[in-house]
Amino acid sequence: MIDRIERLSTDDLPACLALAENREWLPEAHKWRLLFAVGTVYGLRDEAGDVVATAILTRYGTRLAAISMVLVASRYGRRGLGGRLMTHLLDEAGDATVFLNATPYGRPLYERLGFVPIGTTHTHVGRLEPTGPAATRPAVPGDLAMLLALDARVNGADRSHVLRTLPDFAECVRVVERRGIVSGYAAAWRNVDNVVIGPVIAADAADARALIGDIAATIDGPVRLDLDGRHPELRRWAAGRGVPEWGSTTVMVYGAPELPGDRDRWFVPLMQALG
Repeated sequence: MIDRIERLSTDDLPACLALAENREWLPEAHKWRLLFAVGTVYGLRDEAGDVVATAILTRYGTRLAAISMVLVASRYGRRGLGGRLMTHLLDEAGDATVFLNATPYGRPLYERLGFVPIGTTHTHVGRLEPTGPAATRPAVPGDLAMLLALDARVNGADRSHVLRTLPDFAECVRVVERRGIVSGYAAAWRNVDNVVIGPVIAADAADARALIGDIAATIDGPVRLDLDGRHPELRRWAAGRGVPEWGSTTVMVYGAPELPGDRDRWFVPLMQALG
């Protein structure tokens, strides 16, 4: 009988990766390690002790939280395990606004729980063509305070525990600086089969393009961009430079009609699992 929801630890990482592969997801070990570090990973085990379902709650203070990696082993599908985990995470989130990126497979469950769609994330994958001379610079430790303040304004919540991991997690972080003020930043981190560029926060689309282009110029191979649907001009630019759309997910929210913060400056998440 599968009954007790428990917190998982990094000792369970191999089991989480095996569960992801069971559902035809990539075994993204680097990504999962970050999620274990900044969030709380919950799971269900079967009678043999095997992890057969997971879900992760990442809190940003008390106002905002993300849910991700909602997975149920194929042999236990349609038994309500995903719904039990989701209900538990929503209880744990309390009064926070909760968001996630939903695949077509998971969306019906989230709608039954009260999530509503508020947008679309468009995933683009390819080799970005060169964009010209660099218009941004590498981030330095002295930029951190401005990055944290900028990110908090744009996201409407304190994500400092995530951003402080970027120097170790990401292989590249760049900033837009004007008159001594950091007005935008972006990072890139290596996944299984590409390099993910994200997050990208910028004053406007031109600065977002500059950050993405300058980072892509340092990468030998395909990049992935999870582009926010509110910026169609950026999607057209990416597709026109060799990074076509590969798929999309639905951004859904629970507990509020929309996400907090200055979302006009929010172009690409760190990853769909975290926003």
